Formats: sequence, structure tokens, C-alpha cells
Amino acid sequence: MIDAGVCLTLADIQDTLDILCGAVKICYPMGLPSYEIIYQELEGKEDLSGTQASKEILEPDGTELWWASKKLDSSKILSDYIGKNEKSKVIVKLQKKGCGAPVKESALTEQQKKDLMMAEYRRREELKQLETDDDNSHLDSQWADSNSLKKSFLGLNTIKFK
Repeated sequence: MIDAGVCLTLADIQDTLDILCGAVKICYPMGLPSYEIIYQELEGKEDLSGTQASKEILEPDGTELWWASKKLDSSKILSDYIGKNEKSKVIVKLQKKGCGAPVKESALTEQQKKDLMMAEYRRREELKQLETDDDNSHLDSQWADSNSLKKSFLGLNTIKFK
């Protein structure tokens, strides 16, 4: 729905729950026992206390809105913060009161991170290969001789030593 640019509504959620309830009734015509998690979820009796999922539930009274690393005051409307441009896209995050600003999203996608890591790995491998390369044959070349200028002034370039 995000890619299509469609907002999620309560009616969409209810339709999906109705479809799920119908599928469960088809699979279990005698009904589900009361200890089944899906039964508890469909009946609205699920107890999340003591689970990780309970930490993700945000109560309306204990929630703050954050946008652009700023806490939005609940007494003001969004247009006070972002203006009245109808084409603006705003990503607002919910956070529990007193927890501070939410963690910022990464500027890189997962694929970009993988590409950067591969480039860094290749660079390190190349540096390792250069460190292990002990080929010093280039030091015998004429251009590597530090005394070549002196020899050329003295006319000693053509003299070979054995």
C-alpha cells in the first residue's frame, strides 16, 4: 500500500480481519480452542503482558509525535509546523512520552550498504596483495637510479660495471 500511495484505514484492517476470521472458520469448522493465539486475537482477548509485542503498543495518552527531530505539540495542528502545501509528504513517527527522539533512519538502503561493503572489501584485498608483492625488479631500472643525473653530467652512463 505504501508503494501505491494509499493510506491504511480502519475499514481496510477490519476487512482483512473478516477475511482471516472466515478462513479460520473454514479450516476449523468446530471452532478453535480458547488457548489458541489466533482465537484470542480475533476475539480481542489476547494478553501481551510479558512479551516483546507489549512494548510495541502505544497508548494515545502516552504517545508523542516526532517530525524532523522535533517533538510536535498536540495542541497545534500539522500546518503550523510544515505549512499549507498540499503536495508535501511528511513522515511523522510515534514515540512513547519521555523516551526522546526516535532513531533516525539510515541514509543508505540495504543494497547500497552491501555495495559499499563489497567495494571496501575489494580495496582491502588489493592493499593486502600490494603488501605481499615483493617484486623489487623495478629498482634495477635506470629511472630508479638516484645517481643517474650525476652520472649523465660526468658522462658515466655508458660505463657498465661487472
